Amino acid sequence: MKLYPESAPVQLEFDKVRLLLTEQTRSAYGKEKAEQLRIHTKRQFIELELRQTYQYFLLLNAGQPFSHEQSFNVKRELKLLSIQGAVLTGDIFLLFRKITENIQSIFRWFDDERMSQCSALYEVIANTQFEKKIIESISKVIDDLGVVKDDASPDLARIRMALYRKRNEQRRSFEKILNKLQKAGYIADIEESFLNGRRVLAIYAEQKRQVKGILHGESDTRRTSFIEPEETIEINNEIFSLENDERDEEYRVLKQLTADLSIYHPLLQKYVDDLGEFDFIRAKAKVAQQMDAHMPSLSDHSGIHLVKAYHPLLFLYNKKTGKKVIPLNLTLDEKNRILLISGPNAGGKTVCLKTAGLLQMMVQAGLMVPASAESVFGIYRQLLIHIGDTQSIEFELSTYSSHLKNMKFFMEEANGRTLFFIDELGSGSDPNLGGAFAEVFLEQLIKKHAFGIVTTHYLNLKIMASKTSGIINGAMAFDEKSLLPLYQLNVGKPGSSYTFSIAERIGLSPELINRARELVEENHFSLDKLLNKTEQDLRKIELKEKDLQRLLKENELIKKNLSHQLEKEKHTQQVEILKHQNAVSQEKYVYLKEMERKLKQLVFDWRKAEKEEDRKLLMKNMQALLFTQKDKQVKEKVKKKLDSKYMEVDQDPVAGDLVLMKQNNKIGTLSEVRGKKAIVNLGAMPLQVNYADLITVKEKEV
Repeated sequence: MKLYPESAPVQLEFDKVRLLLTEQTRSAYGKEKAEQLRIHTKRQFIELELRQTYQYFLLLNAGQPFSHEQSFNVKRELKLLSIQGAVLTGDIFLLFRKITENIQSIFRWFDDERMSQCSALYEVIANTQFEKKIIESISKVIDDLGVVKDDASPDLARIRMALYRKRNEQRRSFEKILNKLQKAGYIADIEESFLNGRRVLAIYAEQKRQVKGILHGESDTRRTSFIEPEETIEINNEIFSLENDERDEEYRVLKQLTADLSIYHPLLQKYVDDLGEFDFIRAKAKVAQQMDAHMPSLSDHSGIHLVKAYHPLLFLYNKKTGKKVIPLNLTLDEKNRILLISGPNAGGKTVCLKTAGLLQMMVQAGLMVPASAESVFGIYRQLLIHIGDTQSIEFELSTYSSHLKNMKFFMEEANGRTLFFIDELGSGSDPNLGGAFAEVFLEQLIKKHAFGIVTTHYLNLKIMASKTSGIINGAMAFDEKSLLPLYQLNVGKPGSSYTFSIAERIGLSPELINRARELVEENHFSLDKLLNKTEQDLRKIELKEKDLQRLLKENELIKKNLSHQLEKEKHTQQVEILKHQNAVSQEKYVYLKEMERKLKQLVFDWRKAEKEEDRKLLMKNMQALLFTQKDKQVKEKVKKKLDSKYMEVDQDPVAGDLVLMKQNNKIGTLSEVRGKKAIVNLGAMPLQVNYADLITVKEKEV
C-alpha cells in the first residue's frame, strides 16, 4: 500500500501495533516479520492471513494450539551448512534435529479433520515435505547432550575403548603413588591437579626433589610444586596421543555428517521459515485476544462499514484502567464517499478519524480488529493522511502552506482506490478564504471518486455537505446540560462547535461571553444555535428510541415466555389425557380378565354339574353376569356424565332444588314433598318418587 506522508504509520499509531505484535513473537523470523509488517493490496493475501490468524485465534481460545516450540536463530549455522568443507558442532546438529522434530509434530497434528478445519494454517506447510532421514542421521552420530557417540565410527569406538583402559591404568598407578607419598608426608592439602592437560601431584616445595618426575609449575605462594610422577609419564603420553586421535576422529565424523546434511540445507531453511511463520501467526492471534478482536469481511468494492469498532490502543488502555469505550459505527459507500465530522473540540473527532484509518491498515496487514464481525472493509491501494500541525522548518513552509501542499498532492493522486483522512480541513488561514479553498478540495476529491473522513469546524463545509451528493455530515454528540462530550458519532446531521457552552464550562465571565455573541454575525450565530438545538433534539429522540427498543425487547421476551408457558401447559394437558386414556384402558383390561375368569369357572361348574337344577342355577348366574354387568356399565357411564356437570350438595332437598333420582340417574326439579313421597318434574312430566331416593345437586361452574 502506498502511504502519504511517510510518517503516516506513526501518525495513525500503526507503529505501536507493530510493537505489540513484536512483543508476542519468540523467533528471530517472527520478530523480523512483525517489525516489517507489510500492508497488502491483493485480496488473496489479505484473506489468507486473516483466516490464518482467525484459525489460530480459535485454537488459542479452545486451549488447543498445536505444538511448535521456539524457533532458534540458526541463520549463520545454516549458511555454514551450505559451504563445502565446513564442519558444524554437535550442539548445532541438536538444534537442527529439534527443528525437524518440531516440524514432524506439526505434520502429525494435521490429521484429515484438522486439515479441513484449519486449511489456512495448513497452507504454511502445504509445500513442505518432512524428511525423517535428517533426524536419523543426526541421532546415529550425536547423543542428547550434543556429544559424538562411541559407535559413530569403528575407529572412534576403538580409540575410546583404548582411552578407557589407559585411564583406568593411569588411575590405579596414580593412586598407588599418591598413597605412598601421603604416608611419607610429601603431599600438600590439595593432593592433585591438572596442568597442561596432564595429571600431576601437589608436593610441598621443600620435598619436590624427593619425587622423581616432571615439574610442571608452582603455586602463587611457591609453597606447592606440581610434579608429574615418573611412573605415569609414559601412560600420560599414550593418553594424550589417544585424545588427539579421538578429537581427529570426532572432527572427521562431524565433517562427514555436515557433508551428508548439506543436501538438506534448503529443506532445513524451509523448516526454520515455517516455524517462524507459525510464530508470527501465533503473535497476531495473541494480539487479537488482547483486543477482543474479530475477523471482519472483505469487499472487492471500495468502502468501509464499521460496526461497534474501537481504537485498539485506546481500548487496551481503558481495559487496564477500567474505563468505558464508546463504540464507533460509520459507513462509507458509493452513495456517501466522504464523511464530514463536526462538533466540539475534544469531542472525539480525531479519534474517530484515526480509528477508521488504523483499522483499515490493520486489516490489510492481515490483523483481526476490535470491531464486530459484521464490519466490512474494502481494499485500498493508497492511504493519504493530513493530521495535526504540519509546518516544515526545513522547507520554510508555514502550517497553511504545508496544508495546501498536502491538499495538492491529494487532488493529483486520488482515485477510486484511495482512502484519505484530513483533520481540521482549511484551518491555519482566514476562515472565509480557508473555507472557500476547503470546498474546492472536497469538490475535487468527490470528482476523483476517493473515499475519506474529514473533520472541520467550518460552517460553510457543513452546508456544502448537506447539499452535495457523495458527502454526508456527521457530528460528535455533546451533552449541553452537563457540558461534557459523549464521544459518540451521529451520522446524518452536522454538529455545533458549542463554543459558548464550552466557554461557560471553563468559567469565562458572562460579560465576555455575551460580548463575543454580539460580535458574531447574526446569521452565523442563528445557524450555529439551530444546529445546537437540532443536535439536542436528535439526542432526545435517540434516548426515546433506546427506551422504545428496550420496551420492545421486554415485550418480545414476555411474548416468548408466554408462548413457552402455553406450550408447556398444552403438553401437560396432553400427558394428562394420555394418562386418563391409559387408566381407562387398564380398567377395561382388568374387567375383561375378571369376566374371563368367571366365565371359565361357570363353564367348568356346568360340566361338573349332574343335576338339572344345578345347571339352571348356573345358567341364571351366567345371564346375570353377562347382562346385569352391561347395565351396570351403562349406569356408570351415565353417572360419570352427570358428575361432570353436577355436584352433590350436603343438604336435604327442598322444593325448587335440583335433585338426582337414584333409581334412574335422572336430574329433575323437586316441586313438592308429600311425607315419604315427593313430586319431581322431569322436563314437563311430573313423577312421584320416594323422598329418600333423592340427592340435592347443583350445576358446576365452568
